[in-house]
Amino acid sequence: MGYFLLSRLLSAIVVVLGVACLVFLLIHLIPGDPVEVILGEGAQPADREALRQALGLDRPLLVQLEQFLQELIQFNLGTSLYSQRPVMELLAERLPATAELALAALVVAIIIAFPLGILAAVRRGTIWDRMATTFALVGVSVPNFWLGPLLILVFSIGLGWFPVSGRAGWDSLVLPALTLGSAMAAILSRMVRTALLEVLGEDYIRTAKAKGLSLSRVIGRHALRNALLPVITVLGLQLGTVLGGAVITEVVFSWPGIGQLTVESIQRRDYPVVQGCVLLISLIYVAVNTLTDLIYDWADPRVRLGAGQ
Repeated sequence: MGYFLLSRLLSAIVVVLGVACLVFLLIHLIPGDPVEVILGEGAQPADREALRQALGLDRPLLVQLEQFLQELIQFNLGTSLYSQRPVMELLAERLPATAELALAALVVAIIIAFPLGILAAVRRGTIWDRMATTFALVGVSVPNFWLGPLLILVFSIGLGWFPVSGRAGWDSLVLPALTLGSAMAAILSRMVRTALLEVLGEDYIRTAKAKGLSLSRVIGRHALRNALLPVITVLGLQLGTVLGGAVITEVVFSWPGIGQLTVESIQRRDYPVVQGCVLLISLIYVAVNTLTDLIYDWADPRVRLGAGQ
């Protein structure tokens, strides 16, 4: 187990450092000048140069990268060019909102996907299976930037059941969670169906049925756990994507999370904040995938043995 954890930790560090360097270079190479955004187009050249020197943007790019990596090793993400607040403080303010939205979307996805996938596998070839397939196709095909405004038009403006935007209470979480969770549920339900169909044909399932066990007990105690590995893979990847990439949904619903902060920082050319947001997103993604590996190890010890060979 020690070797397993160490290998995952080392690979996570390499990925995060690689992402840090890549993001730094891309952010500084895209068009746009943060000094112009802060001072405006009518600022005097002397004022622009003074601010550029004060922010350290006049130094060579490699020197800036070296300083950025040194500060990163010390867990210092710098200060926002726009608000002059520490980046860590800004991220700490926004992270709870993103985590709340991601967990709510995960709950929605599980509530929808598992019953739907199990029903489609047990009733293979029936109308229930076709309905589940149709739901999965629609869920994967409909993008968040279209589904979100549609839900707002129907349930907020039309019926008045939920707020249009913001993070005021539990009811403001419903529509963003449905927007994120529906696409996740579509993918997850198909994986549950496929994994269960592979397991239901095994000999031990036929033996359990021959012993007179009820269908719910056969599915719950025997089939579902043995079908969990591919489902855990998809669930881990989707959760990492939701945690780090809920940018469109947060912008549509004005949800004050990491995604909205990233978009705002890009518009302002606030380099330290953009770098901090992307690093946090990548760190979350790596952490979720590492946790997925550990759950793999719990569900099937053969994964650990294979990693140690």
